[in-house]
Amino acid sequence: MDPLVIYYHPLFIQHETGDHVENKVRLIVANQVLAESGLDLEWIEPEASPVEAIARVHDPAYIESVRKLAAEGGGRLDWDTTVSPRSYDAAVYAAGAGLMAVERVLSSGSNAFLLVRPPGHHACHSRGMGFCIFNNIAVAAAYALEELGLERVLIVDWDVHHGNGTQAAFYGDPRVLFFSTHMAGHFPGTGMTREIGRGDGTGFTINVPLQAGGGDGAVRLAFDSLLLPVARSFEPQLVLVSAGYDPQRGDPLGGLCFSQDAFQWMAASLVCLCQELGAAGPVCFLEGGYVPQMMSASIVATLRGLMGESPSFEPAVLPDERADVREALEEIKPYWGSAF
Repeated sequence: MDPLVIYYHPLFIQHETGDHVENKVRLIVANQVLAESGLDLEWIEPEASPVEAIARVHDPAYIESVRKLAAEGGGRLDWDTTVSPRSYDAAVYAAGAGLMAVERVLSSGSNAFLLVRPPGHHACHSRGMGFCIFNNIAVAAAYALEELGLERVLIVDWDVHHGNGTQAAFYGDPRVLFFSTHMAGHFPGTGMTREIGRGDGTGFTINVPLQAGGGDGAVRLAFDSLLLPVARSFEPQLVLVSAGYDPQRGDPLGGLCFSQDAFQWMAASLVCLCQELGAAGPVCFLEGGYVPQMMSASIVATLRGLMGESPSFEPAVLPDERADVREALEEIKPYWGSAF
């Protein structure tokens, strides 16, 4: 088996956020843990994304405002999203990592993990928010569709926070199936089951908001009874993942109870799906996760899943977890009845 590709650039450490919970220590620790993991990894430094690629998702005026803010010494996009002097460069290289990873997996069939920051899935068309500047995964998906000629892309988001920016980017686009598990009522307040898309994209957004305390049973049930059947019907050509580690039990910004095995199992399940359908990927983009050592261990577990190692994973499903998944299923089933 070819080594698993990790995309990382030293610029990601130079996105300075001080003592903010999303800080450079996350990647410093992750680098060390991955280096000591014994896994067969190929490290690649990404190139900067062309501004034109970012502008498929973001307003050019917003992109320029971030560049100017960084050049002037930095500041804030909102109360919790910091721009330092090198943040624009880091964000452009994080977006570039997605472009390079998509090109490579489509040509070689390999999987990839993007060890990037700033994260991206909250970044919207004309504003950054939630620690995010540019929406790395949305930029990569748009590139695959508009530049590489793909017709169907699946985006899976397992962060504890709903990926509102990613959802908004493709809310009316039937070429992108967006599937999210997240904690109900948590930041940024979006991602309710009734949010299923609009126009031609109706039915192509699937949200599974989980009550606080939801864990592995919900993960298994949501994948087996909802995501995988719909994905088989959708037949994606590329699978991308917003890999957040804040739904893990003990994360200070979380409230869900995913185990380390859950991340490995989800990654392995998506590998099997790609093999079954002949799709490229999965390509995982780092999003949240705010206990660096715990996050890093779960990244290693994800990498093992991407390498095809699936753990024994037969969690009990709690009544609340079953109800949460059932509600999402009932909302989306009219649009995907043949899948079930």
